[in-house]
Amino acid sequence: MPKGYKNNKVAISGATGFIGKSLSDFLERNGFKTVIISRKDFSNGGKELSKRLRKCAIVINLAGAPIGARKWTPAYKDEILNSRISTTKRLVEAIHLLDQKPDLLISTSAVGIYDSFEVHDEFSNSYAKDFLGSVCQQWEAEAFKAHTIDNVRLCIVRLGVVLGKDGGAMPRILKPFKYGMGAKLGDGYQVFPFIHIKDVLSAFWYLVKREQSSGIYNLVAPQMISNLEITEAIKLKTRSSIVPAVPESLLRLFYGEGADLLLVGQKVLPTRLLKDGFPFAYPDFNAVLEDVLKE
Repeated sequence: MPKGYKNNKVAISGATGFIGKSLSDFLERNGFKTVIISRKDFSNGGKELSKRLRKCAIVINLAGAPIGARKWTPAYKDEILNSRISTTKRLVEAIHLLDQKPDLLISTSAVGIYDSFEVHDEFSNSYAKDFLGSVCQQWEAEAFKAHTIDNVRLCIVRLGVVLGKDGGAMPRILKPFKYGMGAKLGDGYQVFPFIHIKDVLSAFWYLVKREQSSGIYNLVAPQMISNLEITEAIKLKTRSSIVPAVPESLLRLFYGEGADLLLVGQKVLPTRLLKDGFPFAYPDFNAVLEDVLKE
């Protein structure tokens, strides 16, 4: 466990998901004891939630309904929004109630906050005007309220698409190729901001250890790559045949407005991590494929 923390307890919301479970296991291997914050803990109110946070040196907020799991109906869009805003708001309120505050709050967001036109680093304020962009802005606004709490360091991590062998988006991406049905999505020119799960864990650990780190961090690999280039890379590595394309109209039929996740990409750089010399283990998509496809 890094020096400088009051104790070795870390509270994690959203710990049952791919990132949360991986992070919980990683932190426990590195000397922390994890306290899982459940949906029930959030529903019990701020005072009860604050009891779960007692003597936690770190609070990590990963809670939120999956954005790519199903069609974005009006009801599910409400769930996507409320599952992020209400949980983050309640966590910050619970921290306010604590006599002994945590040393660090890490709250997640997504690179969907950025528009699809410019190249973005952490200092960009050209935000998307669509639903996901609005969700991310409101989500971060709740987390930034922790700035008013003395001696609590705040980091907000904007995640790209997290890839790994045993979870995240990669199994869904690879599945069509197993049946010779791999294809670019739409015109294929949309950029695909991605990051390997092991680099996510390393980046969280970096922020935990580095006391001077605070504010926004983009958690994406340094490489900017298009959907078409990804399709060709998987075809080459798996020696699969591909079909011409999955038309936008079909994706809209199945996912509604949520098809934007597949058809609209953001050009994002992890500028702050790169300037600090953070060592990406999987800096490009071929490195991710090598790891995911190895036996």
